[in-house]
Amino acid sequence: MFQGQSIGVVVPAFNEGRFIAATLRSIPAFVDRIFVIDDSSCDSTYERAMSSGDARVQVVRHSSNQGVGGAIVTGYQEIVRAEMDVGVVMAGDGQMDPRDLPALLEPIACGDAEYVKGNRLNHPDVWSMPKLRLAGNFCLSYLTRVSSGLRTIVDSQCGYTAVTREALEKVDLACVYRRYGFPNDFLAHLHSAGCRVAQVTVRPVYEGAPSGINPVLAIGPLSYVLARSFVMRMARELPRRRTHQLQNA
Repeated sequence: MFQGQSIGVVVPAFNEGRFIAATLRSIPAFVDRIFVIDDSSCDSTYERAMSSGDARVQVVRHSSNQGVGGAIVTGYQEIVRAEMDVGVVMAGDGQMDPRDLPALLEPIACGDAEYVKGNRLNHPDVWSMPKLRLAGNFCLSYLTRVSSGLRTIVDSQCGYTAVTREALEKVDLACVYRRYGFPNDFLAHLHSAGCRVAQVTVRPVYEGAPSGINPVLAIGPLSYVLARSFVMRMARELPRRRTHQLQNA
């Protein structure tokens, strides 16, 4: 529990056998449940998660790879099913500092936000990030501000997040984009649902496995996802705007 709220951590993992045990050991004791979502790994991820020895850990294994977004959505569904108050996402490769978790939860505990996103770009260690990834992150964050309607988002690609169960129940998880581009599209869904979004500075960590995705090269495909996200957000929101305008005419 954290300030009277139950906390569930979602750990999406694909071929993280080298890091998953250490990641699970690092999760603070105040976390109530841990949902490891093994996204059809080909290595020892599933076995090592199952043998963690931590009674809080529940492992869900996908029969086929669904992408990081698909793994997170499965974890969110477990959060709702278990009636956790808050769901946190922490990657299976140990690249999210557990010491930042209380600060990430604070805006929710205080009632100031329903979704809190980590922001690595405001941290003094930001220059430890690989330069191509940093450049790509700036570009993608700008595009995400346009597509999602959340104009203050600084670090759209940071996966270290916390969300209330109520916010998850407002979003149609079945319609959220499942693969690379999930965090960008999810922000657009949160905007459509009227959820309050906050940002908290977190430390960039690059001690685990290197990312297999070059964010600069990903800008092209992601631009398609962002365009799709924008169009679908407008389709959700414009009818409500017109109804509001008619009611106030």
